[in-house]
Amino acid sequence: MTINNKEYRSRLIDDKIDKYLDIFGAISIVGPKWCGKTWTSIRHSKTVTFMDDDNNKELAKLDPKSIIHNNPNERPQLIDEWHLVPSIWDTVRRECDKSNQKGNFILTGSTTLSKEQQKEKIKHSGIGRIAKINMYTMSLFESGDSTGQASIMKMYDGTQKTLTQKDVSLEDLAYLIIRGGWPENINIAKENAGIIPRAYIDSILDIDMNEEETKRRDKDKMKMLLRSLARNESSIANSNTILKDISLNETDDLLSNRRTIYEYIDILNRLYLIENQDPFVENYRSSERIGKSAKRHFTDPSLSCAILGLTKDSLLKDIKTFGFMFEALVERDLRIYMSSLNGFLYHFRDNVSGLEVDAVIEFENGDYAAIEIKLGLSQVEEAKKSLLTFYNNMKKKPKFMCIITGLCKSILQDQETGIYIVPITSLKP
Repeated sequence: MTINNKEYRSRLIDDKIDKYLDIFGAISIVGPKWCGKTWTSIRHSKTVTFMDDDNNKELAKLDPKSIIHNNPNERPQLIDEWHLVPSIWDTVRRECDKSNQKGNFILTGSTTLSKEQQKEKIKHSGIGRIAKINMYTMSLFESGDSTGQASIMKMYDGTQKTLTQKDVSLEDLAYLIIRGGWPENINIAKENAGIIPRAYIDSILDIDMNEEETKRRDKDKMKMLLRSLARNESSIANSNTILKDISLNETDDLLSNRRTIYEYIDILNRLYLIENQDPFVENYRSSERIGKSAKRHFTDPSLSCAILGLTKDSLLKDIKTFGFMFEALVERDLRIYMSSLNGFLYHFRDNVSGLEVDAVIEFENGDYAAIEIKLGLSQVEEAKKSLLTFYNNMKKKPKFMCIITGLCKSILQDQETGIYIVPITSLKP
């Protein structure tokens, strides 16, 4: 199968794929369905084997080696949805051991095997032979909705310039949230932007949550959990919060124990639908006061909106909810950008004072930056105060501080504090 490069929209992950194919015998690209794994992987492959093809699947079950292309000119070979026949993993690992050539295989998967399946069906982790790369939905820079005139690395090295940006409306931002970063949704008519995310949720409930599972899960229980997680988007919601939320909003006690919640959340994690934004705990002067709970996000804010039945118009009528979903949009992009920079995304909370910083991004060398996220400019002064309080309480100071906004016509640096003010529709790594 060939691909027309003119039809391919470049992804930030492309450079990492090329680098890893030069280093490892194989790579495994993981991420949610519909995020573009197959399309991107085809671009980096010479041959393709689809495991959702019944014939390929049955052949691999009989003998995994039968689907392997041994001609070096046919490699990298993409084996798409390899997890449908888990024995392929060890076969690929052994093939890598036999060859001095790098970049033999690309494996893609949208579901992680359960611990029991891994223990039963995979004999070796593949460490040193198969490198894992996480893939996400498209950021605004990748989809062409960010100009890229504001760069995380330019803020890092102090070379970011003051620039004027095109005007963006609340309606524009609401549309970008509802549409999400699904590649198939980028060129869909705006009035139809919510259909694909809603179809995704339907697929989770009707098919995905029980696919390749020995134990059947209850659709109503999963629907309740999804609604609770969506209601708590961009906030810290532990199992107690979810239990309380469900008990307050449902008459049935379907999710009455933590074990059930953990089991259902595990399914969502294995489908790559939940991202945990862990707490930043380094260098704070009162470390015992730091919150230890993660913020939970859906991998794309469009999913939260689909679960709650939110539309562009309903977001515009509920600014509080709009603010949470805007924060989710920004943190999705920060996660993608920091992944491309081999960095990490965290959040911060002082449980005693209540001081919060929406996002802390950590670079490969241990440097970090503190970021507040505000939908409108009216909240910028409040954000500056939070960042300065955070700065004063840190032993190791942030490399830079930034406020990412929705409605801002300029990329600028505050002369008094040095804090950058950047619209999300201008940001790139």
